[in-house]
Amino acid sequence: MTTTVTFLGHGTFLVETNGTHVLIDPFLTDNPVASTTAEEVPAEVIILTHGHGDHVGDVIAVAQRTGAMVIANFEIVEWLGGQGIENTHPLHIGGQHAFEWGTVKLTIAHHGSMLPDGSCGGNPAGVLLKLSDGTIYHAADTGLFYDMKLIGETGIDLAIVPIGDNFTMGPDAALKAVQLIEPKREIPDHYDTWPLIAQDATAWADRVRAETDTEPLVLQPGDSCELGG
Repeated sequence: MTTTVTFLGHGTFLVETNGTHVLIDPFLTDNPVASTTAEEVPAEVIILTHGHGDHVGDVIAVAQRTGAMVIANFEIVEWLGGQGIENTHPLHIGGQHAFEWGTVKLTIAHHGSMLPDGSCGGNPAGVLLKLSDGTIYHAADTGLFYDMKLIGETGIDLAIVPIGDNFTMGPDAALKAVQLIEPKREIPDHYDTWPLIAQDATAWADRVRAETDTEPLVLQPGDSCELGG
């Protein structure tokens, strides 16, 4: 079955694979560029990369409405338990778990993870999704790090890297990240949500096309692509 990846705006993605909707970092209600709402988005699984409000913003509302299982690091899972969310699966960096629809592995990421109420959100993470028709790497809000080369050696069909700068990698570092990861295709995210992180994604994609063998995909919120091409 073909996997479909939909960009919902900012760092939020919906991956539909093997009949399962996997929602990554649900930030919709306070997201000025969101293409859907917390009341409408489907989810059987929710994955959180870290604890910042622009990534966990709607997790409680969506999990309560849908009954979705939430996958996150141990500290965030414990925090969710205190909010009444019990259908969870804790992971930590370097660990992976095989679910019926695919395998989830957490990777390192270099940024913060404080939760909206000031609680410790543990270590931030990137996410590897190993699915029946390919592998997705969602780098989350990270800065550049050389171990991206090791992640790339696992074989990445689709990478999602931030380009907004200020809080994450900017265009130059993100281009270097693509050169290290060497994915078949790449989607930029975490830009143009607010003026502070405005970027020309089309110009950046032209650089990726000129300086790497990766196919860049600039998606507008609500746009989708198929994992296998």
